Amino acid sequence: MVSAAENGISVKIGEKALENRVYQIAVLKGDGIGPEVVDESIRIVETLEREIGQICHFIQYPCGAQCYVDQGDPLPESTLEGCRQAEAILLGAMGLPDVRWPDGTEMRPQVDLRFQLDLYAGVRPIYLYNPDHTPLKRMDVGDIDLVILRENVEGLFASMNAGIELRGQVAVDSMVITKSGTERAVKYAFELSTQRNKSLMKVTCVDKANVFKSMAFFRDIYDQVAQDYPEVTRDYAYIDAMALYMVQQPDAYDVIVTENMYGDILSDLAAGLVGGMGMAPSADIGEDTAVFQPSHGTAPDIAGQGIANPVGTILSVSMMLKWLGQRYHDQRVEHAAALIETAVRQVMEMPGVGTPDLGGQSSTIELGQKIADHLSEIV
Repeated sequence: MVSAAENGISVKIGEKALENRVYQIAVLKGDGIGPEVVDESIRIVETLEREIGQICHFIQYPCGAQCYVDQGDPLPESTLEGCRQAEAILLGAMGLPDVRWPDGTEMRPQVDLRFQLDLYAGVRPIYLYNPDHTPLKRMDVGDIDLVILRENVEGLFASMNAGIELRGQVAVDSMVITKSGTERAVKYAFELSTQRNKSLMKVTCVDKANVFKSMAFFRDIYDQVAQDYPEVTRDYAYIDAMALYMVQQPDAYDVIVTENMYGDILSDLAAGLVGGMGMAPSADIGEDTAVFQPSHGTAPDIAGQGIANPVGTILSVSMMLKWLGQRYHDQRVEHAAALIETAVRQVMEMPGVGTPDLGGQSSTIELGQKIADHLSEIV
């Protein structure tokens, strides 16, 4: 990996992939356990590259709460520009509980990036790799296999930095739902359902349309988009009921599409069904670029102890390579993504394998190395 200052590479973007193309990846390691898990995900890519040639050129940029302490800005303009120039962004985790803005809110440059780069589709895959990882009874490998599609730049998060507080007596944040913003997110969800190769193609609209006009509007737009996908089953659930259904029958769902805050909450709940936040990858995708990161936070209570679960970040890298492969018609990179996902599946199915959050004894580095070694074997 090189620093931003050392980078001199220029990559021409086109519709067709060049042979053995190398992709420019901006790396934002962030705070807490972010650097630890990002390092393991890069190790996985480097393992593949020894077998199939270079895939990625990683360029590290400063970002996060510690960056604010050091430079006075959690998302420097040079970092943002580096992200705009890159073909994808790999992010660790951002924020520290003791580093806050004057209004008391935490530094959240990972959320700022979504708005700055218009990353409207928050893709949160949830998959059960080992029945020992779930608190639910009678669930086997693959029984939980769904994706939460979170509209990423509107909803309640649209009030970020713009809420109103009056005289210390009242505070107001507004829910913002637009037709165009909802349409593109819902369309993404339906397209995703048609591509997942499941026997049941279904998109569940999660809202609170029985109470809020904004949510009734969201559901109406969902219905309009759904007309273009007659082969996909329509489904509906109110957000409170959905929290129950996901625990009772998570195997009944394919793709779930919902508002920003609802998606934020459901993503954490769903991660708890398959082993916790360390098992949950994610992607924030826009028209021009995308950020790939684990769903977990910085976990400062375990930072530096070497026990953070790197699987969510490793799977996020797999998602990144798949997205790049599809975007640039690069079968080599798509194949690399599939190899990583296969290696993770096969390792996590082994009894007793895992970091302490999964009941295992492996360190972050040990689990990363085990996946890397298995990857070498299957390549």
